[in-house]
Amino acid sequence: MQDIRTVGRNLGLDGEKIKTLGPFMAKLPLSSFLGKPRSGKLVLVSAMNPTPAGEGKTTVTVGLGDALAKLGLRSGIALREPSIGPVMGLKGGGTGGGRSTIVPEDEINLHFTNDFAAVAAAHNLLAAVADNALHHRQADDKNALSRVILGRVIDQNDRALRSITLGRGKAANGVERESGFDIVAASEVMAILCLARDLSDLKARLGRIIVGYTDQERPVTAKDLQVEGAMTALLKHAIEPNLVQSGEGTPAFVHGGPFANIAHGTNSLLATWAGLSLCDVLVTEAGFGFDLGGEKYLDLVSPLGNLKPGVVVLVATVRSLKMHGGVPVTALKEPDPESVTAGLANLTHHLESLSKFGLPAVVAINRFADDTDEELAVVTQACAEQGYPSAICRSFERGGEGNLELAKLVQERLLAEPKEHKLLYDVESAPQDKIKTIAREIYGARDVIFEPKALEDLKQAESLGLSKLPICMAKTQKSLSDKAKLLGRPKDFDVTVRSVRIAAGAGFLIPMTGSILTMPGLPADPAARRINISDKGEITGIH
Repeated sequence: MQDIRTVGRNLGLDGEKIKTLGPFMAKLPLSSFLGKPRSGKLVLVSAMNPTPAGEGKTTVTVGLGDALAKLGLRSGIALREPSIGPVMGLKGGGTGGGRSTIVPEDEINLHFTNDFAAVAAAHNLLAAVADNALHHRQADDKNALSRVILGRVIDQNDRALRSITLGRGKAANGVERESGFDIVAASEVMAILCLARDLSDLKARLGRIIVGYTDQERPVTAKDLQVEGAMTALLKHAIEPNLVQSGEGTPAFVHGGPFANIAHGTNSLLATWAGLSLCDVLVTEAGFGFDLGGEKYLDLVSPLGNLKPGVVVLVATVRSLKMHGGVPVTALKEPDPESVTAGLANLTHHLESLSKFGLPAVVAINRFADDTDEELAVVTQACAEQGYPSAICRSFERGGEGNLELAKLVQERLLAEPKEHKLLYDVESAPQDKIKTIAREIYGARDVIFEPKALEDLKQAESLGLSKLPICMAKTQKSLSDKAKLLGRPKDFDVTVRSVRIAAGAGFLIPMTGSILTMPGLPADPAARRINISDKGEITGIH
């Protein structure tokens, strides 16, 4: 690893423009990039529906950034910060893999620069103040908080905290009520941090968070409780993007971590703006498959941040195609070209969805050790038949060198005439229409079923003047549908919206579909059991 000051100097950052946190990590003051022209080109990496182990989207993102640097471009990488919950759960790490990683890997995967702790502190402060207001409520005050909807957050996968009872025992312990914990990545505070334009905007957005309602069903916000200033103070340093590097020395802007299932699932606008101000080309990724992260990035994040992706890279793998072709997860390492062919319908659907946004695209076929040449040829031919160029990537094994073919394809499209970025829906239209458009056009659904609670929530959003907010769907990443086990390219299915959350501060509506959870649980064999530390302080088991 290079000293982080060297990485900063290569970007034109020195002196007060960079705040070092040890030899390999730094924070970027907002003044070091806000107000500068954002002239860099943006590359968005997405993927098809993944296997439970993931398809190496982050590994490809890092490898592509390194490969573009090898072509002589000043490239950068923009990623979310890993959440400790998934790191200790199923994922085991979120910094890429093999020779395509961001470093220092152990620091980034664990506490990093304590941004997640700051988000948790700000969220839980608001929750404590809300419950305190409920405890001290004056019954004759028409503006008094009478119902709290805000829970608490923790950065762990802990299913036992999904549903809890607060305030049990004496009256001094507060008002007894049912509540629960979400993972920090699912907090609206995290979404706000990643969409805020500056400190002032952060404070204003935090103030709009709805914590509960009065007896007359008037919303009570963080600003009503006069706590948005204290929350912003806790996030003073967290709002600053983090600067690290890849294993090959490419600058990496790693900042924020909104939950891709329920929020928009990408790094902060500020980190992206920093990268576009300081680099020729910035490679970023959207959470999970294109049906979740990709759609949200193009319909929600891009308009808000005035971002214009020059090309979209869609990651596909032989093993994911085999799973969507009917092969059980336990048998994905067995050669099976026929099942790869059967699973192509899932990839085809994502490519069709991508085309609706009018942006040029290439397919990155991320090669795993067990893939055969015959299986890879099936994917390459299918992409060519649909008119999409593709490249076999060996990010894990060869780093940037293993992504040069992909980098050349991306560079060609970045140099071409820019395409107009189309939006999927008119944000001014009714929420039901926006939700139906996403479900039909991106998921391939026949229709959307709104349960009574969802209709009630939408009516409330309309009464609050929030019906024109963009949509941020909460859905499983495992399927195009809202049912995790419905693989491939399902037909004749309906999407069921159980409820709709109002994220007034973040600025979007969240339709809750299927059985999506905002507090994950640990698997039977959590990754934490394989993470250890030596007497010398060397951490092992994070990958």
